Order: sequence, then C-alpha cells, then structure tokens
Amino acid sequence: MYKYDKKLPYPVDVKKKDVKMAKLIITQFGGPNGELGAFLRYFCHKFSMPTPEGAALLNDIATEEMGHCEMVCTMVYQLIKDASLDELKQHDLTANYIEHGKGIYPSDSFGNPFTAGSLQSMGDPITDLAEDMAAEEKARSTYENLIDMTEDPDLINPLLFLRQREIVHFARFKELHDKYKKMGY
Repeated sequence: MYKYDKKLPYPVDVKKKDVKMAKLIITQFGGPNGELGAFLRYFCHKFSMPTPEGAALLNDIATEEMGHCEMVCTMVYQLIKDASLDELKQHDLTANYIEHGKGIYPSDSFGNPFTAGSLQSMGDPITDLAEDMAAEEKARSTYENLIDMTEDPDLINPLLFLRQREIVHFARFKELHDKYKKMGY
C-alpha cells in the first residue's frame, strides 16, 4: 500500500546551525498541532469515512503527513547536529540532551513529549472532517509563526512549502465535508 520515495517532498538543506530554531521547529513533529498528530488523526479518521473516495483522501493525506514529519525532522537535525553542549545549555535543551543526545524525539518546543491525548476521533464523518480542517488551520498558523522567527531562506522555503500543503489539505477536507453534508451524513 505504501511506497517510499527516498527523497523529501521538498528539499531541505539547512546550512547554518540554529539551536533556537531547532527547539521551535520540533513542535511541528511532536507538538499538539504537528505532523505526527496529523498523520495519526487522518489515518484513524479514514475508517469513519462512508465512501471509498473519502477513505482514500484521508489515507493519501495521512501518507503525505509522514513525509512532512521527515522534512521537519531533517530541518531539526540539520539545525542542531553541529551544536556544542554550551549551545544546547544556552537554549535550554539540557534535559533533551540528557535523554536523547542530539537525536530526534517527538515533542513540542517546551520539551513535552508527543501524546495522542490531543487527537480526537468520533467515528462520525462530519465531526471528524471538522477536526481535520481545524488541525490544518492550526498547523498553518504554526508554520506562519515559525516563518516569522527566522530570516534564513534555507528554513523559510521548506516552511512555506509545508504551510501551503496545509492550505491544500484544508480545501480538500472542506470539499469532502461539504459533499457529505449534502449527502445527509
């Protein structure tokens, strides 16, 4: 069912170390509005879709979100790989370093680990699609906030790509939501 292309959906080639941005960007992997949560949310919601078209859409977008996880993790890795212990301490990443070294771990920017507690699944296509649309809007806002925090084009360009995908996903979910509403679900 899944095919892995050994390339990112959009190239990530961050050349400058930036521990502060790594700490902020990790939230789009393991934070409450991040890509890991989106993948799990849409994967679970596909089972409540009443049509094969709806299930396929949710599955396709869930799969794309896995690629977005890889992009975010690549950015974080490239931003932090050459950081010294002093730089990690300076940006309050000591606890993360103690538990994970410079490894990628799903958390928010405060270091709180990923939890499925922020995900909702009701088994109702209208409710679940409304949740999916809200998730895309929250992710879009988070990407815009991250873009505001940097001037590095090596970060801005992939973040803009990810932001644009949130807009596209929202539109696709909205189309399906409206179609199901007209069908009486």
